[in-house]
Amino acid sequence: MSLFKQLTEKPWERKGVIGGLNPEGAFESPPERVALGFFLTIASVIFSMFGVSYVIRMSLPDWEPLAEPAQLWLNTGLLAISSVLFQWARNTANAGKQKNLMAAFIGGGVFALLFIAGQMLIWKDLQASGFYVASNPANSFFYLLTGLHIAHLLGGLWVWSKSSIRLLSGSKPEDVRLSIELCTLYWHFLLIVWLVIFAILSNT
Repeated sequence: MSLFKQLTEKPWERKGVIGGLNPEGAFESPPERVALGFFLTIASVIFSMFGVSYVIRMSLPDWEPLAEPAQLWLNTGLLAISSVLFQWARNTANAGKQKNLMAAFIGGGVFALLFIAGQMLIWKDLQASGFYVASNPANSFFYLLTGLHIAHLLGGLWVWSKSSIRLLSGSKPEDVRLSIELCTLYWHFLLIVWLVIFAILSNT
């Protein structure tokens, strides 16, 4: 090969195996997984912005901290159990096993619903005690952060319900593996987000 040809060669146009990977498939990933990654990035930015706003706003003199409802601890446990069950379902699906798959996956969604019900009960108790949304900036942020988190959970439950119907219809583990994996990743993300929110609310 001449020196001129070597200097003008475009290696990115060369076909072949590089590093043991086929260039055409090196970055292959299901569109659903890519979309979820993109969505989680945006959601992380949104939650981070609200978290920073919360910390900045609490430094102003009109801020009156809201007493931490004890039930938040119970609700946190419910969401953690939900995440554990989804991980169990994911491991079961990856192993190609049918046993316990449906119980773990559906159970994960049920515990998420219990978490939401617990959060709504806290809202009801706070309003009954006179802690309304517009009563105080701290109250407003509490309803805003918990409500935003619930909204994301409801979106995940919609996807979970569709996958649950497929399982109940007799779909094999390999047919729902991707859906279960994405639900699991999403629930782990929401658990981490909630733990951060809970820590902020508890320490302020």
